[in-house]
Amino acid sequence: MKLGLVQYSPEFEYPEENILKIEKLISSMKSKADLLIFPEMTLTGYTMSSMKFAEEIDGIGTKYFINLSSRIKTDIFAGIIELDNNTAFNSLVHFDSFGLIRSRYRKIHPYSNADEHKYYGAGEETVITKIDQVKIGLSICYDLRFPELYRLYAKNNVDILVDIASWPIPRIEHWKTLLKARAIENQCFMIGVNRVGVDEYGSYNGCSSVFDPLGNEIIIEQDSEKIIEVEIDLNKVKEIREKLPFLRDIKLI
Repeated sequence: MKLGLVQYSPEFEYPEENILKIEKLISSMKSKADLLIFPEMTLTGYTMSSMKFAEEIDGIGTKYFINLSSRIKTDIFAGIIELDNNTAFNSLVHFDSFGLIRSRYRKIHPYSNADEHKYYGAGEETVITKIDQVKIGLSICYDLRFPELYRLYAKNNVDILVDIASWPIPRIEHWKTLLKARAIENQCFMIGVNRVGVDEYGSYNGCSSVFDPLGNEIIIEQDSEKIIEVEIDLNKVKEIREKLPFLRDIKLI
């Protein structure tokens, strides 16, 4: 599977400008990807102005990614501020290569230390989406600190775990360590896509990464604003789980 990890610096609360930046990045790609993954709150950056930017199906972000996915014939994971019954959710939306919404994941763990829980509702459901027969478990930023979420995904034999984020530099070693740990303990590919740049909350250096089912680092990219192109061999998931069948011995979930 060919992946494109979109590591970029969003203009804070400026969706129109960010669409232009994304279009420029897309035009620089060397080859077509099977899946493009964008960071958390893709078109606004990490904002607490939730109701200002929350959108339904006709919102600027949803319409843009529906158009983009169908135009380039590529599945896309993007961060959307979703509006439902007057509640905003920090969501990851899967747009398939036909421009259809395949899945929506709402962040289960809003980051209370930044008062995110005051402006966004908490999701209540795990979400496994599919690209062809590949099973992918979805998560957002702070979720990464809660291994029980990923254990539930592993029990459902996902091939890939994805976390999209706005993870700041002071705790970036946690980001890298936790991504590696989630790959090792769940014996699947772990993909983390983080932003770069600065906003009113802090500074970010990306370190978007892919780890294989043994926790080996396939790629990690620091600071650069680019689409990180990488290919993964999904046969490794089955091979490792058969050779080292640790997941069969889980007892408490």
